Amino acid sequence: MTSKLFTPVKIGSVELRNRTIRSAAFENMCVNNGPSEALFNYHTAVARGGIGMTTVAYASINQSGLSFAGQLWMREEAVPELRKLTDAIHDEGAKASIQIGHCGNMTHRKTCGQTPVGATGGFNLYSPTFVRALTVEEIDQFVKDFVNAVELVKKSGFDCVEVHAGHGYLISQFLSPYTNHRKDEYGGSLENRMRFMVRVITAVREACTRLGLGLVVKVNMHDGFKGGMAFDECLQVTKTLEALGVDALVLTAGFVSKAPMEVMRGCMPYKTLAYYMDMKEFWWLKAGVRLGGRIVIPEVPYTEGYFLEDAKKFRAELKLPLIYVGGLVSRKKIDEVLDAGFDAVQIARALVHDTDFVNKMREGGADYVSGCKHSNYCIGRMYSREMKCHCACEDELPPKIKAEIAMLEKKWETANV
Repeated sequence: MTSKLFTPVKIGSVELRNRTIRSAAFENMCVNNGPSEALFNYHTAVARGGIGMTTVAYASINQSGLSFAGQLWMREEAVPELRKLTDAIHDEGAKASIQIGHCGNMTHRKTCGQTPVGATGGFNLYSPTFVRALTVEEIDQFVKDFVNAVELVKKSGFDCVEVHAGHGYLISQFLSPYTNHRKDEYGGSLENRMRFMVRVITAVREACTRLGLGLVVKVNMHDGFKGGMAFDECLQVTKTLEALGVDALVLTAGFVSKAPMEVMRGCMPYKTLAYYMDMKEFWWLKAGVRLGGRIVIPEVPYTEGYFLEDAKKFRAELKLPLIYVGGLVSRKKIDEVLDAGFDAVQIARALVHDTDFVNKMREGGADYVSGCKHSNYCIGRMYSREMKCHCACEDELPPKIKAEIAMLEKKWETANV
């Protein structure tokens, strides 16, 4: 069968030169929640490396949605630098997308400047912090904030927008019975729990149509734990999104506050994670990771294409374009995914390891495999420092971190002989 990989594909009216997309894995490269030289250099390198479209990650629609100082906040001040970035991406022949969303309760007052908000109030151990439930009036404003973010996306020169509705962030918090205990029209039945998502996507769909932007939604196939959303409810969510006219779905899974490794899979470099935490601000979390990391963040086995079998079930039920994400590091597996009926693939860790991954797949042929050996060092540091492969910072690593990387890479190689 002839490979589809290097053939064009459309997302709405936006045509990509091939079927690869840099997924919206958090870069942590912004400065004061604005674009930086590091963000520019990384995404332009990915574009130069042959990607069909690169996605800037996790841009918040407003201040209350910020989880990190290194996260992008979609506001007017960011537009000029973002425009330089999208112009440079286009000059390399790639398209530019940006993921927008809101973290919900996954933040702290020190970061977002106010008491964190979510579908339901309470206490969030992840931060830890008290959280209050959004009022209906605030929900109305958040829908407007999503539309305003889309307007800024267009002014910034992006081709597509990806709305994050998965992984336990705000839209996902409304969807999941684990985090939505509301007693009003936004809680209870699945129809009610979808109401916030439906309002956001309806408004964003209208804005994207008016502005000529492609619209992608990232959504869970399951939350990854008992008490969260499972296949049947998630399928209803995706069918609702299809009926709302989105251009494509990215099918994912997991819940950052409850089942984080369901999202990323593989080994968790606990020493690396603790090493990069700020001892003054996160001393309690650093101590917790050192003492009980394997209990708090249990590992989930990695196999290449780990979401594929679940995603095929959704492919059989849906007609709209689907974008596969989840552990792709080889040309062979990517071809298998495309042959299974998926329209494009999203890639993250292989591009953190080597921004030229796509060009090297083209040159290397059907047997090309990324050099990433899945120590997940990049994940261990991504919430405290910019996302980077250990191969790019060997000189600055202490012996204990180098030893952990070597041990985890050996563990992966042994499991994948």
